[in-house]
Amino acid sequence: MSGLVTLGEAMAVLTSPIVGPLRHAPNLTLGVAGAEATVAIGVARLGGQATWIGRVGDDEFGRLIRMTLAGQQLPAEHVLTDEHAPTALMVKERRTGTRTRVSYYRTGSAGSRLRPADVDETAVRRAGALHLTGITPALSESARDAAFAAAETARAAGVTISLDLNYRRALWTPDEATAALHPLASAATVVFATEDEARLLVDGSDPAQLAHALAALGPREVVIKLGGDGAVALTDGEIVTVPPRPTTVVDPVGAGDSFAAAYLAARLRGDPVRQQLDDAAAAGALTVAVRGDWEGLPDRSELAAGASDVTR
Repeated sequence: MSGLVTLGEAMAVLTSPIVGPLRHAPNLTLGVAGAEATVAIGVARLGGQATWIGRVGDDEFGRLIRMTLAGQQLPAEHVLTDEHAPTALMVKERRTGTRTRVSYYRTGSAGSRLRPADVDETAVRRAGALHLTGITPALSESARDAAFAAAETARAAGVTISLDLNYRRALWTPDEATAALHPLASAATVVFATEDEARLLVDGSDPAQLAHALAALGPREVVIKLGGDGAVALTDGEIVTVPPRPTTVVDPVGAGDSFAAAYLAARLRGDPVRQQLDDAAAAGALTVAVRGDWEGLPDRSELAAGASDVTR
């Protein structure tokens, strides 16, 4: 099985352990976050090969990210150290029992200084899939150029391109996102989006219409993620409904990346579409039941175990 290559920004994350305003938190927990890194870790946990390309600062946060990725069996040679910029920071607070609020401190960060020369073209050409998100092009002009360069290399080599629109309103405006993501979606083989994200590029009154409209741009597979209501996928011209998996939501951040990771891991194995979608739904449900962006990502044995409350 050929592996997955992805690129973007990984961040240190500080999380409040209590429900309520961050200012009242007696302490914060330190971890690692980042959509593309989460997908890479998810593919690796499910038995695939995965490579994450990005920059971190020459600081303790950067060293934490390096250590974390190495511990998840990701190769170290594409984790670049930028001595002139800090590692980005994300802060998460549980404002209420059901609402999580995220703040970013990533302007001028090492990750935002990603550039086309950082992308290993040989690794991209040899990949089974290149995974991009709408976050990386939003970070800076050089990061946007890196994402487009990687996509062009993959397309020329006939490599599958996966794109998760992953719109972050804190990073750019809807108009800016539409201008950058439209050509990436047109070049992609697989597109993941929420309903709101899909409407940045196309019109549609329901998930099936949105999936067909996105597919008309070029991708062969489109998955509209519906959160607690499951997902709707368009593959080979057929609409497939993905029912939600019962779960207890502890931390919703990372669910979409876990979904994409499991879908892509199964796709790289050559599993049928229904298996890809079943794995994706199960992975998302397992991930949101655990605190942290990637800590709850399952391995293959956990997916196979199903929803049993007790294993012996």
